[in-house]
Amino acid sequence: MDGYKRRLTNMIWRSMAESILFSLIILGVIIYFLNSRHMIEPFKTWQEVVKFSLLVIGAVAGIGAIYGFWNSNRITRRLEPLMETMLLLEKGTFIRGGVQNGEDEIGRLGEQLERIMKRWEEQVTSLQRLSNDNAELAEKAKLSAVIEERQRLARELHDAVSQQLFAISMTATAVGRTLDKDFNKAQRQIHLIEEMASVAQSEMRALLLHLRPVHLEGKRLSEGLVELLKELAAKVPMAISWDMDEEIRLAKGIEDHLFRIVQEALSNALRHSKANKLEVKLLHRTDGIRLAIRDDGIGFELDAKKHTSYGIVSMKERVNEIGGSLHIITAPERGTRIEIRVPILDQEYVSDASFSGEN
Repeated sequence: MDGYKRRLTNMIWRSMAESILFSLIILGVIIYFLNSRHMIEPFKTWQEVVKFSLLVIGAVAGIGAIYGFWNSNRITRRLEPLMETMLLLEKGTFIRGGVQNGEDEIGRLGEQLERIMKRWEEQVTSLQRLSNDNAELAEKAKLSAVIEERQRLARELHDAVSQQLFAISMTATAVGRTLDKDFNKAQRQIHLIEEMASVAQSEMRALLLHLRPVHLEGKRLSEGLVELLKELAAKVPMAISWDMDEEIRLAKGIEDHLFRIVQEALSNALRHSKANKLEVKLLHRTDGIRLAIRDDGIGFELDAKKHTSYGIVSMKERVNEIGGSLHIITAPERGTRIEIRVPILDQEYVSDASFSGEN
């Protein structure tokens, strides 16, 4: 927003400078015309020339500056709500009725922007309705989804934890052979076993998160998340805190997607972040729902490879399906913050019949 303000201010100053320059050019043309027609009497002294020139130039420049300020300020007052609306629209916030239309180009631009907002709202509403319909279909295919999830976890157990345990077993065998011959080497091997055991434990805890129900199973989103976080806090050496608006009611499809996104984010934190603190916030705002997951871990470089290995692609797909926006703020040794905004436009989504925690 500050950037837009600076651009508008620069526009006013530029318009004033252009008006002053234009006024001085017009003044020069007028003086040249009058002088060529001998309509200006010569001054008696150069002091009179300087005094007259300064007076005329000052008056013309002042008039030009006033006109430039008035004209540009009149335009910027109409452009400012357009820029603010576009900025809010970029963030996923919909505000209608804040644009003043007219018959000129700015007015037509405002009308076009309102049409874009209307179309965007319709698309987000359609996405959320489709997400809700998909959730109902997914409920019918729940058994199949659970089986598929178990198979995926079995593969991950084999690929990750099983390999770690095999490596621990091999290293432990080596320790037995080298303990009497090379005590220092045996100590290094024991330290390596401790590191591999810690990694295997983190992998196991991350996988256990995914053993949670595929769906919330009758609970509201805030209830399911609090239960998940309490269970995690009791099992891991990490300070976990949360802030939940317990009265939030969302359509089932939206709640399922947000729940799985939090699962994925927590799994990433356990596997990769080496964090000591983790915080989850689920808040209701006038423009929709805000979900934030934050840790104080090692962070990472936000590049294409990390998108895949950290499940970011999956999270973005889920956010897109419910018409929301996702922002990831991270850097090496600076922790990670995931911010998700979901606009809630159609109140029929949160009717009693669609509450995930009610029949």
